[in-house]
Amino acid sequence: MTLGGQIAWDDTVLPFQLDRSDIRGRVARLDGALEKVLEQHAYPPQIEALVAEAALLTAMIGQTMKLRWKLSLQIRGSGAARLIATDYFAPSAPGEPARIRAYAAFDADRLAPDAAPFSQIGEGYFAILIDQGAGTTPYQGITPITGKSLADCAQTYFAQSEQLPTRFALTYGRSQLPGAAAHWRAGGVMLQTMPKASPFANAGGSGEGGLLDAADVLEGDDAEHWTRANMLLDTVEELELVGPSVQPTDLLVRLFHEEGPRVFDPQSVHFGCSCSADKVRQSLSIYSAKDIRSMTTEEGTVTADCQFCGAHYVFDPKTLGFEAEGDAD
Repeated sequence: MTLGGQIAWDDTVLPFQLDRSDIRGRVARLDGALEKVLEQHAYPPQIEALVAEAALLTAMIGQTMKLRWKLSLQIRGSGAARLIATDYFAPSAPGEPARIRAYAAFDADRLAPDAAPFSQIGEGYFAILIDQGAGTTPYQGITPITGKSLADCAQTYFAQSEQLPTRFALTYGRSQLPGAAAHWRAGGVMLQTMPKASPFANAGGSGEGGLLDAADVLEGDDAEHWTRANMLLDTVEELELVGPSVQPTDLLVRLFHEEGPRVFDPQSVHFGCSCSADKVRQSLSIYSAKDIRSMTTEEGTVTADCQFCGAHYVFDPKTLGFEAEGDAD
């Protein structure tokens, strides 16, 4: 694979369908977008790994939704990793890139240095939030933290909340090509059955804690197709997932050539943040002048930092809150 071919597939999500199996999927590669997400913060390795996995999941899940605006993923736990939050912003116009951002909140003194990243979350919940913009009601689906990875949590979410058997094969980490600096790369394959009514939607599940599993929502030919596609995906290698030596189209042929893979237009993904001074002002508009004074620094300003991109905002307190006295600068 040439360098040009590698770059062409970096930071993309490629949708595909397995015609024989009635299964849809995505192949994702994140490179510069993931590096931008992580370089905003000096995270410990365990937190970096969790943010990388969450960002990759978000890019793949976001691309499956018919979004007009934003899909968010939130993981909240009782452990050292208290929060992992990601956003996927749909393309603003055909041909435009989607945008992702992510950050984590954690207690450094509670991190177990030799424990697996996922174990740092503890008990909690995995949530997907969909916001289609002004004039719509946001949707939120929540399932418990389960399994051994964030990918396991996402699979449980789709089986339990959407009755859509879903499988992720992911890998991520620092990569270094000869003569180049080490940087983050991530790649993965997502499989998902096509939406249809499930005869078991209201039944108890066989998964952890009685949650639904793929086996609970499939039967007959659908179950056979799903099992076969998953067996094929089990043969994938980490270097094939993350690249850069194997193109996504070649990977699909290698894995699923007997399933009739059909690809669609790829979607590029960039790092991007939606924060702005106006949005910060709006968020502070609910506070009184007294509240604003309590937020004012010794220098006589009110400051705010974006957790996603690190942008730093400085305001005149007189221009903030519902009792603002002056015009914004």
